[in-house]
Amino acid sequence: MSTKFQVNGRTVVATAEADTPLLWVIRDELGMTGTKFGCGAALCGACTVHINGKPARSCQTMVSAVAGQKISTIEGLSKDNSHPLQVAWIKHDVPQCGYCQSGQLMSAAALLSSNKNPSDADIDTAMSGNICRCGTYPRIKAAIKDAAIMMRSA
Repeated sequence: MSTKFQVNGRTVVATAEADTPLLWVIRDELGMTGTKFGCGAALCGACTVHINGKPARSCQTMVSAVAGQKISTIEGLSKDNSHPLQVAWIKHDVPQCGYCQSGQLMSAAALLSSNKNPSDADIDTAMSGNICRCGTYPRIKAAIKDAAIMMRSA
């Protein structure tokens, strides 16, 4: 079976079985290892990607479900850490162990694409499905607020 879709603006054809999770196609077949496996049950958010601009858990999304769709991964945010979220993440020293960070960033990017000035409650709601074992939630929230300011003034 083959499934054709776009990843970070590039058309790809995956040869994995239809019921293979998108996460494994991204990591194993396409060699893009920024998206992480966390729980495998769509509960932790480490595997978050965007499907047509909306956050989705790639560990529970079958590759057959993304035929013809546009997928964005952490590698597509920017090639040089210049995205305002990445700049803010570095400025606020958000990562500790770093394992959850690609999913955190992708969820934050989805939030800021639809809400240019999120409140604390908006951030809490958008980020609630992302678990950080290191507890860097206050730094994540500060970085999202900072990135929102950067994006509004750009």
